[in-house]
Amino acid sequence: MRKNISGSSPFEPIIGFSRAVRVGNTIHVAGTGPVGADHEDAAGQTRRVFAIAEKALSDAGASFRDVVRTRMYLTRAEDWEVVGRIHGEFFAETRPAATMVIVSGFINPAWRIEIEFDAVVSDS
Repeated sequence: MRKNISGSSPFEPIIGFSRAVRVGNTIHVAGTGPVGADHEDAAGQTRRVFAIAEKALSDAGASFRDVVRTRMYLTRAEDWEVVGRIHGEFFAETRPAATMVIVSGFINPAWRIEIEFDAVVSDS
């Protein structure tokens, strides 16, 4: 069974996507930008991304403990360490498979980060 989870992105209805999709025990959280934190630094934007993702995961019946994979997209290579440290605060114990890449930009040019999250929840 498929469950679409909507979020607060103004791009959802325009592009036709969901903040997250749950199919069975698997949850995929879309590339999540720092909506509402456009003028914050990389740390502030990263924390905003985590707040948005936490709600999406919760709405899908999961938490950060269930995350098995993340993909971090940065527009500035120099942000890697602060973003990595914040990622580590959330995932020090679960340690999901993770990728970090530098991209040329996002739909909103003020964004410095987007993160995707994949989670798997138990059957119980």
